[in-house]
Amino acid sequence: MTLEPGESPGFLLWHATLRWQRDIATALGPLGLTHVQFVLLACTWWLNTHDEQPNQLALARQAGTDVKMTSQVLRALEAKGLIERKTDPADTRAKRLHVTSAGAELAPRAIAAVEQVDAHFFEPVVRDDAVALLGRLAHPPIERDT
Repeated sequence: MTLEPGESPGFLLWHATLRWQRDIATALGPLGLTHVQFVLLACTWWLNTHDEQPNQLALARQAGTDVKMTSQVLRALEAKGLIERKTDPADTRAKRLHVTSAGAELAPRAIAAVEQVDAHFFEPVVRDDAVALLGRLAHPPIERDT
């Protein structure tokens, strides 16, 4: 059975995601950040404010990003003066990530801009319902063989 496009959850999700991504890009453009730069800066800032100094792998896991792509984006954020990568004294192969003062000033502003987009985008849906559905989609239960 072939569904009409307006009846296909995947097709509707595709269009909703495109609209949301355009709105996010519009909000972040004036701040000089791409969406993925925002995610990695915001995650680093959040972890730092919770007394964590993640390495690149821990940040990639937190953000849900590819490790190699994370490394490339971190280099761009470092070049912009928003984060620093310092050698981990416990493992000289690893780099610990810290937001700079410029990054610490920009991250909350960028988060506020993105949260404003989210509030407007998800306005037609009850917030708790949206969070519950998206949480289930983002983190489906693990199926176990019985």
